Amino acid sequence: MSTLVECVPNFSEGRDKAKVDAIIEAMKVEGVYLLDREMDADHNRCVITLAGNREAIAEAAIRGVGKAAELIDLTKHQGAHPRMGAADVVPFIPIEGVSLEDCVQIARHVGREVWSRYRIPIYFYEAAASTPERQNLENIRRGQFEGIRAEIESNPSRKPDIGEQKVHPTAGATVVGARKVLIAYNVFLNTTDVEIAKKIAKAVRFSSGGLRYVKGAGFPVRGQAQVSMNLTDFEQTPIARVFEFVKREAARYGVMPTSSEIVGLIPKKALEDAAEWFLQVENFDASLILENRLSAVMSGRMAIGGLRAGVEPFIEQLAAPTSAPGGGSAAAAAAAMAAGLATMVATMSRGKKAYVQYESQLSEAIARLNVLREDLKAAIEADAEAFNVVMKAYKTAKESPGGQEGIDGALKQATLIPMGVAERASEIGRIVEQLRPITNPNMASDLTVSKALAEASVTGALANVEINLGSIADEEFVANVKTRIGTRT
Repeated sequence: MSTLVECVPNFSEGRDKAKVDAIIEAMKVEGVYLLDREMDADHNRCVITLAGNREAIAEAAIRGVGKAAELIDLTKHQGAHPRMGAADVVPFIPIEGVSLEDCVQIARHVGREVWSRYRIPIYFYEAAASTPERQNLENIRRGQFEGIRAEIESNPSRKPDIGEQKVHPTAGATVVGARKVLIAYNVFLNTTDVEIAKKIAKAVRFSSGGLRYVKGAGFPVRGQAQVSMNLTDFEQTPIARVFEFVKREAARYGVMPTSSEIVGLIPKKALEDAAEWFLQVENFDASLILENRLSAVMSGRMAIGGLRAGVEPFIEQLAAPTSAPGGGSAAAAAAAMAAGLATMVATMSRGKKAYVQYESQLSEAIARLNVLREDLKAAIEADAEAFNVVMKAYKTAKESPGGQEGIDGALKQATLIPMGVAERASEIGRIVEQLRPITNPNMASDLTVSKALAEASVTGALANVEINLGSIADEEFVANVKTRIGTRT
């Protein structure tokens, strides 16, 4: 099974092209592809976008961190962007055939290897965070390189997740994590007054009362004031809404946006959502876009002659005399279908005159269901792959002593995937009930089927969780999962 992981390392060098070239050269590993590179002299920072299979992308990231430590001296570094490491932040993002939990494991592996090879202390953030406080990057990076260097030995809250309590003398510390797709989005203002940009950033970012899933700061860039933002969930807080918010706030200070920029890459769906927002196309759907429809037809997802061509291969794989894909994958598929049906009902009610008063609730439901559906589609293959890893761990244990730890690790992953499926399916069931009174009653049967599929998914996924728990020796892990079963489903 193919896997595709995105990695977007940020390095504290945006002025010396030769150094950035050398870092990219170090990350050339078979199976890894360079998608984009962005250098910013004012921020003195570069953002590199890579994609590859899970093993290769990890090694590429490790080598990139090592080369950055060799070339970048933070004691001499100056730039507008906050930084604490030569390789400042290294996130892993699931794209295909992997889950967010898989990316957490990749991040943990990379962190261990970076410390082992280069003696750079590691902090984990976002989904890989060791504590809730470390989920947010700004909490870890507070005080930047100089602040962490001064406090790391004496302040317990600054203790790294991996490594000694002291920074690398020139490379600082590196933050590694796993997250969903992030959009780095900046808006330039027709003023040089950076204080205005800072006030707008404070208004727009969630931490100070602004939009959910938005982080922001104000900087002087290219002779203009810039509102620099990270959008951590563009489906729930669309980029168009962020731009309009910034534009409105700017008007309060007598200024306006002159342009905006994307740093790195942006998902196509984010631009589709922006088109829908600004054009106000009634009942817009991504399948209305010519290229999307053509791609779906050419790949067989919308084969002429009906839907059978799309679902039959998966059904036949389930029927085949092999253990994977099995019940876990089927449970994930059922939940994905549940999310799809609920999305259809909400989408067909949104924008209609009879349901205009429910526009915001429907939009929120659609955005959340889209996220859940994508996660569950990834879990279909991830569950099958996790089973294969378990089988490989058992085989390895027979061939070499002391293999129980490897078996436990594989079983834990094989448990967490269906546990996540059960939680997502349970959430879909709740959303379905919220949709019943605010959607077209003629589509109630579709919601009933959606709810039934979600409930079946919960039952099936938890059955897979429980059968794995019986073979796991880590009592604390088992207890934690049982708590999740009791509180989340």
